[in-house]
Amino acid sequence: MFDFKWSPTEKKIAREAYDGAWEVAIGKLLAEFKRRANDAASASDIWAVEAWLREQRKDIGEMFDYRYSQLPLVFAWAIREKHMDIERLAGLSADKLKRIRSLRDFSPGG
Repeated sequence: MFDFKWSPTEKKIAREAYDGAWEVAIGKLLAEFKRRANDAASASDIWAVEAWLREQRKDIGEMFDYRYSQLPLVFAWAIREKHMDIERLAGLSADKLKRIRSLRDFSPGG
């Protein structure tokens, strides 16, 4: 998708930012899972939690794609979802940061 060249330093920054965003996203998911599981009062509630968790796994699996060609999109999404701040990407080239900001601010249909 994006044909940027990544220096060794940028690769290290990207890996640390990605791992940090992953941990935040999984932490939020775990907290919500515990809340939903705790609120479950019937078999249908349990299956609803299971269906929700399956959907979350799919969504997170699709967004956390550690291919360098996909990282600008991943980082934009992670920032928009408040899994990380753009400051975690300090040290990336200006063109990468510009692309990430534009993707972060993009609003489909509006």
